[in-house]
Amino acid sequence: MSQRWVDWSKTTKSKDYRGSGSFATFLIIGPVCFFLGILFASFPYDFPLLWTSDPVPAPYYDQLESHLRFIHQSPPLIARLLNIICAVGFLGFFIKLFRPSEANVLFDGASLVLYIIGVGVYVANIVKGLRLVSAGVWEDLDAGVEGIRHDGPLTGELVLGREDSLRVLSASNTILALVLVGVLVLQAGQWYAERKEEEADRDADQADAAKKERSYAEAVAAASGTGKNGGSSKKRQ
Repeated sequence: MSQRWVDWSKTTKSKDYRGSGSFATFLIIGPVCFFLGILFASFPYDFPLLWTSDPVPAPYYDQLESHLRFIHQSPPLIARLLNIICAVGFLGFFIKLFRPSEANVLFDGASLVLYIIGVGVYVANIVKGLRLVSAGVWEDLDAGVEGIRHDGPLTGELVLGREDSLRVLSASNTILALVLVGVLVLQAGQWYAERKEEEADRDADQADAAKKERSYAEAVAAASGTGKNGGSSKKRQ
């Protein structure tokens, strides 16, 4: 790892250390909690598909498809706000990882990796699934289309139909939620590590202070004993 990129001399006591209490951490936690709130609002729709063994009625898929189509066809301002909020999270990571300390590399670097994975899941699975639902690829019953056709070297129909595609979309929401929770866990781990280090430094300072007090008391006692012995010798003379 390059010496120019990581400031190995920086510690949690440094003035320019950007730890768990910095504003950059707020820029990270805010968007993560916002996206977790959106995923939590979608959990009632995902629960029957993933977390129960009861058969899912056919009208439920129509209801879920209408809900997803409504979300994808929302005004462009909504998508722009989501992109801006996502960019705010990246800004927080870039601030914390500018001339980072070793703790920043460990905790914030791992958090950035998870954040990028979450963005990849969102773009590759969730956005793609919403586009398929909004396009209504499963509604062309007259043409006999039950799945998605692939134009390329491997021709034929894909295995996934409407039900399986909606399950994949719900599973992607769950994966994204777990990834974002991982970011929060790493940020909480950074706070815990800083707290334990602060407690260890405080205990070490108290131990040093107690040691100095004992040394001072022993020196005073030794000086007093020497003075008394000197006085007794003079009286005898």
